[in-house]
Order: sequence, then C-alpha cells, then structure tokens
Amino acid sequence: MEGVIDNIMLVLLVLIIQISFISAEERVERYKIEGKVTIQGYKNSDWVSETKVLVDGGLYIGFLRHDGGFTIRDVPAGSYIVEAVSPNYMFEPVRVDISGRAKGKSRARKVNFLQNSAVEQVAYPLKFKAKAPAPFFEKREKWNIKDMLFNPMIIMMVLPLVLLLILPRLISSADPETQKEMQSSMNMFNQSKDLPDISDWFAKNLSGFTKKKPTSKTPAKKALPGRRR
Repeated sequence: MEGVIDNIMLVLLVLIIQISFISAEERVERYKIEGKVTIQGYKNSDWVSETKVLVDGGLYIGFLRHDGGFTIRDVPAGSYIVEAVSPNYMFEPVRVDISGRAKGKSRARKVNFLQNSAVEQVAYPLKFKAKAPAPFFEKREKWNIKDMLFNPMIIMMVLPLVLLLILPRLISSADPETQKEMQSSMNMFNQSKDLPDISDWFAKNLSGFTKKKPTSKTPAKKALPGRRR
C-alpha cells in the first residue's frame, strides 16, 4: 500500500508542475506583427497564395489576404527577422522589435548582419515591395572594347611601343643638361664593360660539350681508262 501511495503522490506532483508551467505560459502576453506585400508591374494571378511571411525562418508563419495584407498573431515580445518569401519575387528582410515593457510597441529596421547595433528604421506596419521578378539567371556578357584595351596582355605589348616612340622625342626636346642626366641614368642599367657578355660566356663554356660532326671522306674517283680505238 505504501508503494501505491508513493506512486499516486508522484503523479500528482508531476501534474501540479505541468499545470504551473501551462499557467505561466498563458500569463505571457502575446502580440501581433502586421504589414502588407505589394508587387509592382506585371504579377501572376496566384502570387497571393504563393507568397508567405516567415518570422525567424518559419518559427511563425503568416499568409496573405486577397489585398496582400497579413497579420501574424500570438507572437511574444522580442526581436525577430521577418521576410516575405515568394518563388518568383524577392523582398528585403526586416527586423521587428516588439517591446514587452511598452505593451507591444513595435518598431521595424533594416537587417544589418555585420553591425547589429546600426539602426535604420523603416515604416511600420511593414511594407514589402517587389519592383521586378527575381533574377535567377545572370545576363550574358556582351563584347566591349574596354575589355580588350584593358587586357593585361595588350597593355604589356602596347606600353613598350609607346615608350619607344615617346622617349626619343622627349630626349631630343630636352635641355643638354637633362639629356646628360637621362643618358647617365640609362647607362646605369647597361652592363659593365668589365663583365663578359652572357652569349660569349655560354659559347665558351658550352663549346666543349658540343660534339663535332665527323667529316665525311669521299673516296677519290678513279680515272676511267680510255677507250681503245
């Protein structure tokens, strides 16, 4: 009998704890998120049924009315990311802050994942607008003459030619003193006379490794005997 009484007491204790949790959840005040979704220009006839509003990636889901408006109820106080999702259109997400101290006062601001402290408020109730269908495919690039002119290979080929054409004119038009300075600076890049030429050095050092071709000795032609008459 004592074991049965203990089990009954344990079950009653569990029920009391569950009831206390349920009552605590019921005491939490709930609020709502309101807004409207609009699409400019051409739109499909089924865009209302295809579009949904997600709160924190689907924690709460809202559906559109025939005019594009929506209301998501039973949302506790906190900060949420609200976004409109459509298979054919793209919308910018918005962060909604619901204050529990101010009895559900809400404000909306742009989403900034890099700087959460940066606040750029937007209108509330929310207004999601799509100006054009979502660009799921990238446009094919067209031929442009700038791409050819700014090509590194073209620049490497053109710049030396330009320098060869411009430098002689600059030297000829300069003063004698500047000509001497430019000539001295150019001589600094030239090889010193004391150093051997690279081509001569390779020719001398590698000449021993080259095999001499055997001279073909052609046999002397024998004199043909004269014909007897």
